[in-house]
Parts: sequence; structure tokens; C-alpha cells
Amino acid sequence: MKDQRFLCCGILLSAGQGKRFDPSGAQHKLLQVLPSGVNVVSASAQNLQQVLPESWAVLANPATSNLASQIQASLHAINFPTYICQDAVLGMAHSLRTGVEQLPADADAFVIALADMPFVAIQTLSAIRDVLALGADLVVPVCRGQRGNPVGFSRKYLPHLMNLRGDRGARQLLQTEHVTEIEVDDVGILHDIDRPEDLSVYL
Repeated sequence: MKDQRFLCCGILLSAGQGKRFDPSGAQHKLLQVLPSGVNVVSASAQNLQQVLPESWAVLANPATSNLASQIQASLHAINFPTYICQDAVLGMAHSLRTGVEQLPADADAFVIALADMPFVAIQTLSAIRDVLALGADLVVPVCRGQRGNPVGFSRKYLPHLMNLRGDRGARQLLQTEHVTEIEVDDVGILHDIDRPEDLSVYL
């Protein structure tokens, strides 16, 4: 570590509607229970918070959806802070902005994680944090030649992220900026849960 006071926060994007998992809207992928006994969103949150104690989730407005309120309740049950994105339906950029708006003024860096990726290894999250602490500005894990998630950012990119709109997310940054890639033996960085068959791989 270059500085004991280095502060890296975690932001868990949890506001997606998950329509590909269940087009009827009756079930949400983040509420599916894993073999560990916790649901997808809780597992993702616990992993992130274990490495980055100052972490929080961004949710869609629970007042507009029973499933969203259940996701919020799951996170509150494990004392994981949540913030509401009123414009989540407009795209990931809005959720991302809501997340970074909560960063404390002294935060040096942050990791953007996805709530539907509960199998990212603790070691991977630690490696991203440590490389950011050594001075990298944009950090991406790579497994078997493929880039995955989560992605680490230094404060340098706050202005860019705050100006995102729609469903663009931060993908453009990964295509145009210098990226520090870290090799990890962790297929969890490549697998999100979009459809029921994605979940069955791990059951």
C-alpha cells in the first residue's frame, strides 16, 4: 500500500429490472437463494463489504415495485446501506451516478460491482483494491483472456462518471483510457446471472 489512509469504497449496482430472468416480472434474479442459504444480492453485498467495509448498494425505487422492496429488505437485514435511484429505469448510468454521489470527500478510489455476480472471489476484490492503492486509475480483472467485473476507479474518473447518461455505463472508458489489467484465477468475474439457466450452473 502506498498510503495507510487510502480509502477505497464499494458500490453495488442493484437497480436492474432483471427482465431476462423472468419476463413476467414475478421473480427477480437477485432474490434467488444460493446453496449458501443467502440470496444473490446478499451474497454479492457480503463479498464486497468484506473487502471494502465502506460499501453501499444502489436500488430502484422500492415504492414502485414489490420485488425492489424485497431486495431492499434483504440488504437491510445484513446491515448493508442502500440508496435509491429514482431514475433507474432510464439506464445503468443513472444508477452509477447515484452510487458515486455518495462517495465521501476523502475517498481515493472506488469499485463498481454488479449485484448479479455473487461468485466473484474475495481475493479478486482485494487485488483490485490493492492495485488502486498502488496508484492505478482504472483496474479490470482478467480471467482466461477475458475482461470481467468488478471494475476499480480512482477519483480521477468521477467527473466523467457523473456526466454519463442512459445505459452507457462506463464501457467507453474501458475502450479509450489506459486500463491496468490484473490476471486472476476467478471465473466468477465472467459470470452474471441473467437467466434461470445461469443460476443452475452453481446449484
